[in-house]
Amino acid sequence: MQNLQTAIEVLKHGGAIIYPLLALALAALVVMLDKVIVYRRYARLAEPLRGLVETYGFEWSELDRHLTVLGPRNYFGRFFKVIMDNRTKPAWWVESRAGDEAQQIEKALGRGMWVLDTVVTAAPLLGLLGTIFGMMQSFKLIGPDGLVNPGGVTAGVAEALIATAVGLLIALVALFAFNYLTRLQAQTLDEMERLGTRLLDHIRLDAQDGAGRETA
Repeated sequence: MQNLQTAIEVLKHGGAIIYPLLALALAALVVMLDKVIVYRRYARLAEPLRGLVETYGFEWSELDRHLTVLGPRNYFGRFFKVIMDNRTKPAWWVESRAGDEAQQIEKALGRGMWVLDTVVTAAPLLGLLGTIFGMMQSFKLIGPDGLVNPGGVTAGVAEALIATAVGLLIALVALFAFNYLTRLQAQTLDEMERLGTRLLDHIRLDAQDGAGRETA
């Protein structure tokens, strides 16, 4: 509790620029929490379902049962459902519908990432602006005969340093979060594409089996 109060007191000495910096930090935090919820609830794939798709020889009714358990809001469920619902169509048709759905999912996963990208760029610049304001405040207290108010000069320098430090800290946290979430998004989409290829292979095998029975 004492550490929190100390941090608040330090921020108070950062000047007016601290408020937009805190707004950027809050925006980045909201996006990060939203992404944590999205990936934990809607972008996770149960191991039994992954194993089922990997086997190639599953029944479509069994896949439908797993997708029902997964729920309609799960991104993997949405993607697999599109492929399964169009499995009687030609393969090129299924690939087109699956590609469209994958694009929509990519947009959903990437929603809000621009906020983190903006924070990474804007926070250091705002911190630098706070540094300039603090130094200007210090220079105003220096008269022709020397220091008019040494304490005021110290406060101005402190304001400059605090604004810079806070801006850099916010930018670093947002940068790490942005890179991690970008990597996580790429891994999710790669996994989705890989398993989608398995389902398409299953559809092609079903088509070949059907054609072979008709020939026989």
